Amino acid sequence: MTHGYTTGTGTNPEPAGPYGTPYAGAQGGTPYAGVPGGAPYGAPYGEEPGGVPGASHAVPRQRTTEPAPEAAAPEAAAPAAAPAPRKPGRDRYLDLLRSVALVRVVVYHLFGWAWLSVLFPSMGVMFALAGSLMARSLKRPALSVIRSRVRRLLPPMWAFGAVALALMFASGWNPAEDPDHGDTWGLLSLLNYIVPIGAPPYPWHSGSPSGLLDDTWAVQAAGPLWYLRAYLWFVLASPLLLWAFRRAPWPTLLAPLGLTAIVGTGLVKIPGETGNAVTDFAVYGSCWVLGFAHNEGLLKRIPRYVAVSGASLVMAFGLWWASGHLGPDGWDLNDIPMAQAAWSFGFVVILLQYSPSWQELPGRLAKWDKLVTLSNNRAVTIYLWHNLLIMLTVPIIDLLYRLPFMQSARAADALTDAYSLWMFALVWPLIGLMVLAVGWIEDLAAKRSPRLWPNGTKRSAGKRTTAGAAHRG
Repeated sequence: MTHGYTTGTGTNPEPAGPYGTPYAGAQGGTPYAGVPGGAPYGAPYGEEPGGVPGASHAVPRQRTTEPAPEAAAPEAAAPAAAPAPRKPGRDRYLDLLRSVALVRVVVYHLFGWAWLSVLFPSMGVMFALAGSLMARSLKRPALSVIRSRVRRLLPPMWAFGAVALALMFASGWNPAEDPDHGDTWGLLSLLNYIVPIGAPPYPWHSGSPSGLLDDTWAVQAAGPLWYLRAYLWFVLASPLLLWAFRRAPWPTLLAPLGLTAIVGTGLVKIPGETGNAVTDFAVYGSCWVLGFAHNEGLLKRIPRYVAVSGASLVMAFGLWWASGHLGPDGWDLNDIPMAQAAWSFGFVVILLQYSPSWQELPGRLAKWDKLVTLSNNRAVTIYLWHNLLIMLTVPIIDLLYRLPFMQSARAADALTDAYSLWMFALVWPLIGLMVLAVGWIEDLAAKRSPRLWPNGTKRSAGKRTTAGAAHRG
């Protein structure tokens, strides 16, 4: 179904999303395409929708008490001028959730562990965060908001599409001769690499099985594009969805779950990529609208015990449904639309119900501040390229077998047994290099000056100086 599809290296690797088959790299791995949030995950770090720079520290309110009338000094008769409230900055709790979701996606696609889809439903979380930021942005005219979101989404995708298509063509793929894409509509579908309204075409096999990359690399590389398509659909539908939510919040919130019960259970079957797109929209629609509910304060008006109890019941239903509809990879909810929709919905309700709205990461989490900032600033880049980079680890690690001290059978077996761990260790430096190489395109798309490594270092220093001056004053 919907495409949390992995690049697993286990014995039963997950499918690679609506577009893919299991990754056939070393150890039988399979990248997934799952997903998230200006960027598909919302406004870039340090800038709220509407171009308001984020603030790392809110000015604390001064405690005051009413003096007794007889003790009031004459000069106290005139009220002191209250400090002007500062505009709210980024919610670091939501930023942390987005970073965790991205890491989980990479790990899931690399190892293919089905239980990760239950432990942390990344795609539902990322759609909810993007929905919350979209609702906040829609305080401005809808057309300008949509234009801004699409502008931030497309340039990073164009860079990715240019590289992917160049590699496909260089490996001998001719879409006009492809039996799956050779007709007129197939050729026109190449436009989805420019605007992802539908599914982009790609060859199922590209190059040679003995080549640098596995011959299914194009399938895996194109996998993440399903998320961009779903995100674009949600962005375009958001003005209407928000209008409906403000007039009938509960029907709008629960309608996608009802739609999933129709199109995600086989009751009504929509063939082809249109069916995949509609199913994705249904499965994650309630999570997107939960973002609206979070932004509008609806969740905070519900007693916590009621919200958590109701969410737990919905999650229990999701697991019950999954138990009777297990796919080839067992408890992988990405293969079970109804279970994915219910579990993700309940999980997101609980996360947002307990949302502490941090202005800065507290305690031990503070040491991860720079990485959280970097991943939020480069969320689109990380998401788009991670599958391709996972596969690129294979030929790099294979070079180790040529080293002189690796010629013994014992050394080779040791490397083989730890192959997935080496892939995990290597993919993060490769992601870092890709952030340096093309991440700055996200800045240009957001009409900001390009930055190579936007981890908030300079910005944080400036904020500390400002905050210190405020406290001293």
